[in-house]
Amino acid sequence: MQYNKRKIFSYLMQVFLLVSYLVFTSSSALAQDHENHEHAAHDSAHMVESNTQAHVESAHQTESHEEGKVDAGKLIMEHIADAHDWHIATIGHTHISIPLPIIIKDNEGIKMFLSSKFKHGHEAYQGYMLEEGKIVAVNEDGSINHEASFYDISITKNVASMLISVIVLCWIMFSVASSYTRNKGKAPKGLANLIEMAVLFIRDEVAKPSIGPKYAKFLPYLLTIFFFIFINNLLGLIPIFPGGANVTGNIAITLVLAIFTFVITSINGNKSYWGHIFMPPGVPKLLWILLVPIEIIGMLNKPIVLMIRLFANITAGHIIILGFFSLIFIFGAMNQGLGLGVSVLSVAFTVFMNFLELLVAFLQAYVFTLLSALYFGSAVEEHHHEEHH
Repeated sequence: MQYNKRKIFSYLMQVFLLVSYLVFTSSSALAQDHENHEHAAHDSAHMVESNTQAHVESAHQTESHEEGKVDAGKLIMEHIADAHDWHIATIGHTHISIPLPIIIKDNEGIKMFLSSKFKHGHEAYQGYMLEEGKIVAVNEDGSINHEASFYDISITKNVASMLISVIVLCWIMFSVASSYTRNKGKAPKGLANLIEMAVLFIRDEVAKPSIGPKYAKFLPYLLTIFFFIFINNLLGLIPIFPGGANVTGNIAITLVLAIFTFVITSINGNKSYWGHIFMPPGVPKLLWILLVPIEIIGMLNKPIVLMIRLFANITAGHIIILGFFSLIFIFGAMNQGLGLGVSVLSVAFTVFMNFLELLVAFLQAYVFTLLSALYFGSAVEEHHHEEHH
């Protein structure tokens, strides 16, 4: 397989432009809810404190034990949601995390500072604070200013993870390019051989069969989207920094990726493609009133399918893994021996799910690429209808 420097540079530029657009699109996405079971735990603590006076000492011990329990719902949501810092570990009541840049554009100009100024949402800084993971404007008395107008273009955890994936992709592709330059006329080895297999697979098994003779026009985009999704899926499976971000499990990210495919399909749609949507051939014109809206809905439904399929599968995998892990603490709160017994099964299922997620990481990147190629193929396919039909 021969790739000159111009083709490799073109591919890298497409990766950079794609991720740059995603960075500025997804940075304003709403953070997911972090407080799923807080009220239930609070009510449970009050029930313990309402015991009789003879059990006051025992109640205090139970309350202390409740504070050490793990809220499974909150734990899961915190790990799959976007955030303004990169959580590393929690030791006791101390949260160890990497603060990320906060960038706010308001009437006073651009304000830039680290998220550590918010003290994990407990303090306001320069008129802003974190409220359930979202940046809000506050008044001098600490109340939320709902009338404030500002733009939040901060570097969140997902944005930072995408930038890291860009660095990883650039390193991989430059390494492969350098390897081909050094070993002209020789079979590729190591990483270059792996990347070549992936490129040939997308070209020969996805692009050519799905699109046809015009596949070369869409191949750079298909390769870009495949490697971008695959790399971010793999990074999401790494539990420690620089992994752990749920990029492809963020519906704002998958929406943008789906829009890219929809726009490319619409721009490249030929006369036959649009004719089948707005003037279905071989159908009485009276039925167009019924069929045309159905065709339009079907056309608009394609990016929705892409968006939800990738988002749901990746998010579900993370939730299942974290759910198995949380069972250790849930049963451990009931009985220490029971927690130790369940931990064996939980760890076994967690390891199994992690290996399964490796397959899902590739599979979802492949499915998204394949569906995109099928949409492109339907847009450029030439239909020939005989007059007598």
